[in-house]
Amino acid sequence: DGKLYDAYVIYPKNHTSEANFVEYFVYQIMPDILENKCGYKLCIYGRDIHPGEDAASAIEKRMQKSRRLIILLTHQLINSKEDAYDQHIALYNALIQDNTKVILLEMETIGTYGNLQESLRFIIKQQGTIKWKEEHTVHPQFPSSKFWKQVRYHMPPTRRSS
Repeated sequence: DGKLYDAYVIYPKNHTSEANFVEYFVYQIMPDILENKCGYKLCIYGRDIHPGEDAASAIEKRMQKSRRLIILLTHQLINSKEDAYDQHIALYNALIQDNTKVILLEMETIGTYGNLQESLRFIIKQQGTIKWKEEHTVHPQFPSSKFWKQVRYHMPPTRRSS
């Protein structure tokens, strides 16, 4: 299908103490489970988009080459204006062009979804979110956990080379 990645990961990129776990999750846990143990290929900003590349066009190209969009919902992502570009492009691709499925990972309890962009609320109403629960932090490395099974359910079939 001409896609390079199984999923493009959107997460808050501000470096605050609350973001430490999210960054650890994005750079360590997700690649370990989804890439190393399940055979997927992720595109992660900061790892797969290189210094010197035009960030805006690199984000758009990588999203177009991805089969899914994974958005990590956190209070920081919802309230941040700075990260709006990749979210905006992702939601445009998902809702307007309708060619990319979105997987929403609720990394902390968001509560009511009233503060979210209307497009995110629409996706949540359509398909819901996959909630990261505190007990997952004890053994986040098990691909057989309920959380990872739900994520894999929404991912495209793996294309393992034989």
